[in-house]
Amino acid sequence: MRRGTFRDETVDYAAVGATQASDLMQYPPERSVPAHESWRIGSGEARFHTAGEALLSWRALRDGGLTVSDVRPAAGPMYTGVSFDDEGKPIGASKFEADQRFDADGTPYVSAGETIHVRGRVNGLKADGELRVIFVVEEPRRIGFALGTVDGSVVSGEESFMLDWRTDTDEVWFTVRAFDAPASFVYKLLPGLVKRRRRALFQRYLRAISPLYTTPA
Repeated sequence: MRRGTFRDETVDYAAVGATQASDLMQYPPERSVPAHESWRIGSGEARFHTAGEALLSWRALRDGGLTVSDVRPAAGPMYTGVSFDDEGKPIGASKFEADQRFDADGTPYVSAGETIHVRGRVNGLKADGELRVIFVVEEPRRIGFALGTVDGSVVSGEESFMLDWRTDTDEVWFTVRAFDAPASFVYKLLPGLVKRRRRALFQRYLRAISPLYTTPA
């Protein structure tokens, strides 16, 4: 089991970790637009681990048309959170192993507290910005992480990526949740672009993790 959580005042929004709130869609952080999508991407242990490796090596972003660069580890010690049962109740301190992994081109895998630069375009508009890894979860049947905006993005907020290998059906589900508040002049002037941007990103992430996805939730 690996679970890490990072708290740092340098992110540019207050509701750190709110992508995990059960009522995100009903009560999003102030002035932000919430979004949530889940897709069944297959079944079985092999599918879960393959998708998990892809997710933790930044494939959702990189194969989704964005460039991930300048991956920097946390500047200080990380807070190690607690483990939770299936109902979300804390069951004790979690273990976070700091061993860093790297992909084939030497880019570090996702780890709590890392800062990255993302560059690209979504719907013809820039998608550049500096992001922080807020938390990482790596458990026998659940893998994922969250990214929060630090500086230079057209929106301010957080997005989380989660893979769940369900015990009852053996299905593997990929869930992306986010909340975005417009930060750039264009997005403040035309707030409808925030939803369009998010829809486009969700489809990119899904194609990157599962080109042959099947069933939306």
